[in-house]
Amino acid sequence: MMKDSKTKKIALLGMLCALSVAISYIEALIPPLVPVPGVKPGFSNIVTMFATASLGFPYGLAVAVFKATFALITRGVTTFLMSLCGGMLSLLMMWLLFRLTSTSIGYIGIGVLSAVSHNMGQLAVAVVILGKAILYIAPVLMLSGIVCGALTGTIFRYVYPLLHQHTVKLSSHVKG
Repeated sequence: MMKDSKTKKIALLGMLCALSVAISYIEALIPPLVPVPGVKPGFSNIVTMFATASLGFPYGLAVAVFKATFALITRGVTTFLMSLCGGMLSLLMMWLLFRLTSTSIGYIGIGVLSAVSHNMGQLAVAVVILGKAILYIAPVLMLSGIVCGALTGTIFRYVYPLLHQHTVKLSSHVKG
């Protein structure tokens, strides 16, 4: 039973990684809402939130690293660095919030703080590459992090119980 459960978690992780890169790829095809680099909805973050909330930090980490590696392969080193740095800060923020305050801050708050953290991680990489002059986009990134994080948090709030219910059903069908 234990081995089968671990196998199911690994299979679920594979599906979550595939889903996150598919969503990330589709998001890259959407024309920017504002003429500032790095502003996008962040819907693939919902997958990372689910992995972190349901399976734990190591699984959320695997999804974030997989997504960053996909960015490296499809969009280059700069995108990889931004995705990795933003993803790590976002993951750390969501993991801490899920562990410490999920009942008081809610999924929307976790989505907002994770998105803002992601944007600040990307901005840190941009500053290293382009210099401090790029900081002029910080207010736009903060605002977009709040708006997009609230949107992803809201979606997660409704999707999480359904996804969690189905993953529990899958694992309950395991026969020793």
